[in-house]
Amino acid sequence: MTSARKAMPVRRVAGFSVHVFTASGGAVALLALDAAIERHFPVCFAWLGLALFIDGIDGTLARFAKVSETAATIDGAVLDLVVDFLTYVLVPVVAMWRSDLMPSTVAFWIGLVVVIASALYFADTRMKTNDYWFRGFPAIWNVFAFYLFVLRWPWPINAALTLAATAAMFAPVVFVHPLRVRRLRPLTIAATVLWFALAAVAIVEGLQPQTWVTVGLSALAVYFLLLPLARRPIWPRR
Repeated sequence: MTSARKAMPVRRVAGFSVHVFTASGGAVALLALDAAIERHFPVCFAWLGLALFIDGIDGTLARFAKVSETAATIDGAVLDLVVDFLTYVLVPVVAMWRSDLMPSTVAFWIGLVVVIASALYFADTRMKTNDYWFRGFPAIWNVFAFYLFVLRWPWPINAALTLAATAAMFAPVVFVHPLRVRRLRPLTIAATVLWFALAAVAIVEGLQPQTWVTVGLSALAVYFLLLPLARRPIWPRR
């Protein structure tokens, strides 16, 4: 047996292992969902943070393992979308519904709108531009809900912002992919790492962080929201 033939099973195991790693995000989503239903929201967001980390690195691992060649019977892109819909959409919507961020009935019906709109967004073949920016608000409801829990605005503001973000998924604007967009990538990655650190502090503090943590998270949100201004053009032509 040649060395090339010996290497093939190893490559296949590596490729399939990456798919299993991606799929493990579904199990994490279930743990987060259980915490949301039980109203253990810091635990819920801790699990969602782990899911966000898995989603952040599985693409790099998939490209390194060349899963399209070594584990081609599983569509990694579809698998990623299935898990993302759970962790980015379904669990955060349930968390908002089970919380006191809005009246339960209001949160439930707004949640239905969010789920329907997000399903359409996830299925949109134009979700990303050729230079890896997201078209419209990228349905990161896990991050959106996290900010609502930390900032604790009055419920009418929470409801209005949730509906506005839902509409923004289909608006002619772009949002950054923090790892893949080349423009200002080192600064954006550093900001992402800092965001994870501050979010972890907020979770440890029961989603009622000290002022400096809230200010830091708010400043980072402004950075990410204004980053599309660095793109030319700032609207998604491609």
